[in-house]
Amino acid sequence: MRMPTPDASVLARRVEIVDALRAIVPGEGVIADADELRPYETDALTAYRQVPMAVVLPTDTAQVAAVLRYCHEVGVKVVPRGAGTSLSGGALPLADGIVLGMSKFNRVLSIDWDDRCARVQPGVTNLGITAAVAHRGFYYAPDPSSQIACTIGGNVAENSGGVHCLKYGLTTNNLLGVEFVTMEGEVLRLGGRHLDSEGYDLLGLLTGSEGLLGVVTEVTVRILKKPETARAVLIGFPSSERGGDCVAAIIAAGIIPGGMEMMDRPAIHAAEAFVNVGYPLDVEALLIVELDGPEAEVDHLIGEVARIAEAQGAVSLRVSTSEEERLAFWAGRKAAFPAVGRISPDYLCMDGTIPRKALPLVLSRMTEMSRHYGLGVANVFHAGDGNLHPLILYDANRPGELEKAEAFGADILKLCVEVGGVLTGEHGVGVEKRDLMVHQFTETDLAQQQRVKCAFDPEGLLNPGKMFPQLHRCAELGRMHVHRGQVPFPDIPRF
Repeated sequence: MRMPTPDASVLARRVEIVDALRAIVPGEGVIADADELRPYETDALTAYRQVPMAVVLPTDTAQVAAVLRYCHEVGVKVVPRGAGTSLSGGALPLADGIVLGMSKFNRVLSIDWDDRCARVQPGVTNLGITAAVAHRGFYYAPDPSSQIACTIGGNVAENSGGVHCLKYGLTTNNLLGVEFVTMEGEVLRLGGRHLDSEGYDLLGLLTGSEGLLGVVTEVTVRILKKPETARAVLIGFPSSERGGDCVAAIIAAGIIPGGMEMMDRPAIHAAEAFVNVGYPLDVEALLIVELDGPEAEVDHLIGEVARIAEAQGAVSLRVSTSEEERLAFWAGRKAAFPAVGRISPDYLCMDGTIPRKALPLVLSRMTEMSRHYGLGVANVFHAGDGNLHPLILYDANRPGELEKAEAFGADILKLCVEVGGVLTGEHGVGVEKRDLMVHQFTETDLAQQQRVKCAFDPEGLLNPGKMFPQLHRCAELGRMHVHRGQVPFPDIPRF
């Protein structure tokens, strides 16, 4: 894994730069002490670390604009950071750049019950939005497993999803407007409280752009009324392939569950040991299907799902009988990542998306890869939309195991593309998948994407080294191509 070469001239001006930033964000708004910088040296992709030159913690949009304007003028790179929960290295710092931390932007600004939307700052947690509107029977639909910690600004950057995205969509489907600041310090607004905007879909362009185009300082999201009824079904299968077939059969029957998730045996056992919610331990795959809506409709659909599951060889089936039990079913799935941390010293959490019909084939191929690399894998899936999260188990204290885990992960992602899928569903490209982009996109595709980046950030100062396998100066893109295999970045220090 490689990143841009540090600019020695910028590092030589570190004291001058830090002093200038402290004039913009006074008090405790700038962190420059070596020990105090350590918490910012990595995000949730903890295999890679780099201490930044400084961390800046602004408190309002004017400070963000002033910081970016100054950094643009003097040529300092900027890495935006939310809660640091990125699993693709999206918030990995640079030695010659600052981290712009948005954690102090943590207020719910307003709630419009009539238009069913909430205006919040980017540092508000995903779950915090639901907590702010729950007393009126509303909620915010996208619910990534890290929702207790991840922030809405980071969700916008990565276009995050969650266990209910099959029916209710990703962040982009629930986003109405944003305020953001360009690298030049210009404050812009896209969208608002209305569902659609005229002209180019710039809001869609910014969503999922991983901090490469601007820094979000305010977000307007739509909120939904809670369904009248929601019930979850736990279905056990003798093999992951049978579980995958059941997923395809449910969708083929025209049923769109509120959520449909799958776990294999290692993930089931880890989750049950972690939360003790009564998952069956004698099955190879566990499917969680949630139906929501009017009570009569939910009762009918549960019967249909049960019939389909039986036809697909299910060996166990349990329906939630209370709201507490429904939440318990989901608690195990949402705790799968920390649960797996108890059974392996380290793991890499992958993120790829495939056509649903390819799920049985991909599961079978991953089993073969696991044997080939001699590394275990625990699988959890947003099964309804084909978003896979294989957790590759390894021990970083054993020489060569991290490299094997990375090669295993790369092969999984290449397989996703091979069967008609894509490299990422919601974790983003970051540095983790950057050098794999050539397996999904042509040289022309990548050059065109970089032209979009240049339109927003001509000097390439916002989050450089992420997403693109090779960086070019904007002036060069009219006459240069992205060359496969040529990645002029030095190594990132491994942990």
